[in-house]
Amino acid sequence: MQSRNLVLLVLAQLISATGAFVFVTLGGIIGASLAANAAWATLPLSMIVLASAMTTMPAAMLMKRIGRRLGFALASGSSLVAVLVAAWSLQQSNFALFLLAALLFGINVAFTQQYRYAAAESVDTKYVPRAISLVLVGSIGGALIGPAIVTRGQDLLQNVPYAGSMLILAVLYVMQTILLLLLGKTRAESVTVPDSRGRTLADLIRQPVFMVAVLGGVASYGLMTLLMTATPLSMHINDSYSLAATAEVIRAHVLAMYVPSLVSGFLIERLGVVRMMFAGTILLLATAIVGLQGHTVMHYWWALVLLGVGWNFLYVGATTMLTYTYSNQERFRAQGLNEFLVFGSSATASLLAGTIMHYYGWYSLMLIPFPVLLIIAIALLLVRRQLLLRRPANV
Repeated sequence: MQSRNLVLLVLAQLISATGAFVFVTLGGIIGASLAANAAWATLPLSMIVLASAMTTMPAAMLMKRIGRRLGFALASGSSLVAVLVAAWSLQQSNFALFLLAALLFGINVAFTQQYRYAAAESVDTKYVPRAISLVLVGSIGGALIGPAIVTRGQDLLQNVPYAGSMLILAVLYVMQTILLLLLGKTRAESVTVPDSRGRTLADLIRQPVFMVAVLGGVASYGLMTLLMTATPLSMHINDSYSLAATAEVIRAHVLAMYVPSLVSGFLIERLGVVRMMFAGTILLLATAIVGLQGHTVMHYWWALVLLGVGWNFLYVGATTMLTYTYSNQERFRAQGLNEFLVFGSSATASLLAGTIMHYYGWYSLMLIPFPVLLIIAIALLLVRRQLLLRRPANV
């Protein structure tokens, strides 16, 4: 059951990552072509992340009531509707309809982000880091398939650019829904626990390790979203690089986000979660330094690759650290709060990306990570000797 769940979650993650790649690559470009004001070009991407942030707590509570399997499958259906509405909006040249599609797409993103928790709950506690990183490996397929959908779907429907890409995604989301309906119960869903609600949310938040884990997730996802969302605008719109070149940089970034998942779980077990999060912090700092050096394709490429690897180390580390802080009874409220804060920051970052790019440019954007990463480094130093971090995981 454990291995079957992991395989199904990896395949579902592959499809979700493919859809996310297409939306990230095309969202700002389509937004720039449909919006009346260029400053709102990244609003569709902001709608995705905003919907994700607003759905995370309801998603956790829904899955607590009906289980992971039905919750994930229902959410996958929302992405199917979303890409069909997106294709319709392109045919109608209607920006408001595209925003609606983005909102619907964001609902599934909120559930997709909880695949890693379902994976963690499907294995013994000592294998949690490996399970979390393994699910993220599925996103490698998205980086390989996504660019082909972007380029080949661009002119698939005559006189309606990019609508073909959305229809290809529709087929994939039908497949994803079927896969998710095959999920079995996770270990956590199968275990009988005492009739106790566990600690309150306030009690969970007061744990220093919990706060640092959430901070790591917020910083990693917020900075990654800010810089990744701005890159297609900077490359394709401002610097006039081709869509193919832009898609290649985004593909390199997505691969850099998820290829390290082949080893990051093992590295956490060997080096410890705090060291891995420190490594992610340093790599994100390197991203900003490279980004300040120029506007060539290679500057973009290296900045986005470093961004991807740094995100992986900090994000997988933060997720693993979070699992140390709650019991089985407390998992949904802890996970829901974490996802809400992570995607709230990500929504803010994606909205700011277009505005900052429009009014201040790429170099100003590259200065933002410095103070954020300094705070993360200090926080990790403060909790590195906490007792919670000396045991593999809570049961």
